[in-house]
Amino acid sequence: MPDRFTATYRIETAHSLEEAAEAMAGEQSSGTFIDVPGETASLRERHAARVESIDPVETVDEPSLPGTTPPNGYDDPEADDLEYVRAEVTLSFPVENVGRSLETLMTTVAGNLFELRYFSGMRLLDIDLPASVVRAYPGPDFGIEGTREVVGVYDRPIVGTIVKPSVGLSPGSTAKLVGEMVDAGIDFVKDDELIADPPYSPVEDRVAAVMDAIDEHTGANEEVMYACNVTGDVDEMLERHDRVRAAGGNCIMVSLNSVGLAGVVEVARHSELPIHGHRNGWGGLSRCPQLGFDYEAWQKFWRIAGVDHLHVNGIRNKFCESDASVISSARECQTPIASEDDVVMPVFSSGQWAGQAADTYEALGNTDLMYLAGGGIQGHPDGPGAGVTAIKQGWTAALEGIPLQEYAREHEELRRAIEVFGEDE
Repeated sequence: MPDRFTATYRIETAHSLEEAAEAMAGEQSSGTFIDVPGETASLRERHAARVESIDPVETVDEPSLPGTTPPNGYDDPEADDLEYVRAEVTLSFPVENVGRSLETLMTTVAGNLFELRYFSGMRLLDIDLPASVVRAYPGPDFGIEGTREVVGVYDRPIVGTIVKPSVGLSPGSTAKLVGEMVDAGIDFVKDDELIADPPYSPVEDRVAAVMDAIDEHTGANEEVMYACNVTGDVDEMLERHDRVRAAGGNCIMVSLNSVGLAGVVEVARHSELPIHGHRNGWGGLSRCPQLGFDYEAWQKFWRIAGVDHLHVNGIRNKFCESDASVISSARECQTPIASEDDVVMPVFSSGQWAGQAADTYEALGNTDLMYLAGGGIQGHPDGPGAGVTAIKQGWTAALEGIPLQEYAREHEELRRAIEVFGEDE
């Protein structure tokens, strides 16, 4: 029997669970809506997906998503006596169906099944990646340990920021701002996802200016990581990577959903630098709880493709994600898929400042993370330099178990940050 791999889903359907699960398995392997001559018994035996388990969860009265077709005997999908059952379903697929292709793997587990009319809910929860696919792709080249080695930070989170304003700054203005934060001891600076290679700030000019500023403001034994956004067509990204490397750059950033798996794979195979994976657009894939992806499944594709850092939002963020979801996502990034070498660094961002440090540390239980603050650093009343210092003071207090307000009594930058941002307790 061929080797198989599994994918687990949460479904919602008014049809029988067995019928609905079989429809999923058929759609995503050898079946279609009608028997066809070529689908022989031997072909099904070798290539058909299989329903491994069905576990009912709860029943609801109304469909979560439009477009579902009710079972026979019902004309109205919202009929009063019609119930929709939510369940977790695990399917297995022959590895032979996907070979060594990560892109085909994604198509297999997350393709047309989202549109099947049997379902008013369909969400991919997790996937057990086949070893043949894992071995065929770069995986993270730097990950947590390699990133720490670049910046020389081992006993605390890597503290970073995002260049703000998001758009509009010239290369010179960007470099000036970066220089201020380097003076204050920042470990990491990244471009915003909204700027890649615009006419007012081409990658070649921006990275040259920023790296000159970093070199001017750091000492001989210091290293600041700058993630230059190289998002674009594949050839453009490879060329921009080379320009970043030639300028002395030490990291590139890619908007994952914008360039796709194949784009990230090609960049990772070419890159000699850490790859900072930005997940912008993630809300469109995840915000509806009955549709899309759980982060547990989604992040595995990008790690195998070759990214080294992955965004996970942050505690008490400015978006809609819960703290529990953020911490779960961060733990997933730190959990091996095939080996300890494929863990990546979770990136906490979105509305972060010193006030969330203690809760982040307590919830995650380790410091293997990037802690990025845009407004939380650059909005400090005494300037970005004081903002960097305040973030580090907040983390020192967290690691030493000292309450934030108590630590702030003797640390002016933190005290001033609390005045502006609130204690956030």
